Amino acid sequence: MASFIIEGGHRLKGEIVPQGAKNEALQVICATLLTEEEVVIENIPDILDVNNLIALLKDMGVEVRQLSPDTYSFKASSIDLEFTKTEDYMKKIAALRGSIMIIGPLLARFGKAVVPRPGGDKIGRRRLDTHFNGIMKLGAKLGFDEEKQLFSLSAERLRGQYILLDEASVTGTANLLMAAVFAEGETVIYNAACEPYVEQLSKMLVGMGAKIEGIGSNRLIVNGVTRLGGCRHRLLPDMIEVGSFIGMAAMTTSEVTIKNVSVGNLGIIPESFRKLGITVQQQGDDLYIPPQESYTIESFIDGSILTLADAPWPGLTPDLLSVMLVVATKAEGCVLIHQKMFESRLFFVDKLIDMGAQIILCDPHRATVIGLGDRFRLRGMTMTSPDIRAGISLLIAAMSAKGVSTIHNIDQIDRGYQNIDLRLNRLGANIERR
Repeated sequence: MASFIIEGGHRLKGEIVPQGAKNEALQVICATLLTEEEVVIENIPDILDVNNLIALLKDMGVEVRQLSPDTYSFKASSIDLEFTKTEDYMKKIAALRGSIMIIGPLLARFGKAVVPRPGGDKIGRRRLDTHFNGIMKLGAKLGFDEEKQLFSLSAERLRGQYILLDEASVTGTANLLMAAVFAEGETVIYNAACEPYVEQLSKMLVGMGAKIEGIGSNRLIVNGVTRLGGCRHRLLPDMIEVGSFIGMAAMTTSEVTIKNVSVGNLGIIPESFRKLGITVQQQGDDLYIPPQESYTIESFIDGSILTLADAPWPGLTPDLLSVMLVVATKAEGCVLIHQKMFESRLFFVDKLIDMGAQIILCDPHRATVIGLGDRFRLRGMTMTSPDIRAGISLLIAAMSAKGVSTIHNIDQIDRGYQNIDLRLNRLGANIERR
């Protein structure tokens, strides 16, 4: 189990370019299973979750070629469906949460799909109902082998339907969208997730020959086609990494320019950091974070304590609440962090409390942070990363802390952040990988 040794107190200075979007990569790579023709995807991040998905597709028979460090060619002309029945397949797919999005393409193209309960972060219950209920409305039959913990879906033919999702699930919308492109007739997906990454997936599918209307909205209309062709697609920058760099610059009193962030696809993220008192300046398609010795959390207009809560897009992504919680520990003022979607994601705050932070964990979903500003500085300690986003948040805390910190289980961080130690060290951080 690899670890980071971090010497805190180093200020960063310079420019950094965000990696390609992890969540988009998982969606569009699964979508390559929908065609026999070549699909080229650019700006793919070199991270564990994405690399594991690419390796899984190779094992399934997809011809994968790396054209450059961040560009891959996929050709799914000879899928080995027998491999999807093997123990090796089950083990690999169960370890990767994003693998659930293989269901839609396999069912649409081959009429059957088998998946075990998916893995990923240990951040609380993550329901699969939205995926399965929507696909069953298209005509698929669902089976569950309780002994093997396997879900199986089959359909001789999928038929378009009006589907009102019970939640605006990003992966659920992506899965249903990929299943619907081959469904006979018209499919209407209402209460669809409308994140930029779902929009990107939709545009890629249209580039392959799909007929999709309402892209970017929460009402998608899909008219089924009989086949899809190849295309070339480029991933957006990772908005979660952009937000992480904003928080990192603030906590370490650093001067950082985040390059080529695709500002129009960041939504409410920059403004949410501004509510914590952080100066975020837009310079073209870059974000400039000047060094700030202090920052003060805003209150609501009536004087009540600020609340930052996650919500479906265009609301605030839940993936950045952990970072914002850490950033608030150094601010002047108080903020209530309300993590609505996942009941275990705030449990890492006990580590911040041990570092000296003033945080009240109200319940599994809410934490109140009492920022002490200049009167406070975190102290270094040894800790373990429980998931991707908590891991990067603990790294930010360690970089701003007094003394040396050790973070174990950094494979969790590597799942979502490409060469993060090397990239930050080039800006002046002191992070050693062991």
